Amino acid sequence: MCVAALVSACYVVPIRGPDGNLTYQHSALPPVGSIPAAGAPLSTAMPQVLSAKLYPANDLATPTGVVAGTVTNTMTGKGQFQVNDMGEILTGEATRVFSDERRGVASANSPRGTYMSCEYQMSTPYQGAGTCTFSNGARYQLHVGGN
Repeated sequence: MCVAALVSACYVVPIRGPDGNLTYQHSALPPVGSIPAAGAPLSTAMPQVLSAKLYPANDLATPTGVVAGTVTNTMTGKGQFQVNDMGEILTGEATRVFSDERRGVASANSPRGTYMSCEYQMSTPYQGAGTCTFSNGARYQLHVGGN
């Protein structure tokens, strides 16, 4: 009987939150065989799921109120972006601008055809702000992180 099949393991990773305090996340060890070969580059950054809140910035956005969502920062310059606009889920991606690591753009759309685009600037890997415009002309102030 294989001992590896009987034993599962995890590790604890300290993560500095937006407020500067350390928190600890539990992660499972990767399966045997998925560990990079000797000499292969290792990525030590863990993806972070950050809250995203969009606050109305014009009359078209006011009736919906605050739109909530998430940004998954993969710590690679790209991430996944998702918002829930009155029950309509828009999904897409966020990408950092090559010439300025703090700036980025995000785009998302829904199966119904609604779409949005955002520009943002991160003050830390865990917090930032920007603006978003929906296909109907509604504009929002975007706040990322800072749970």
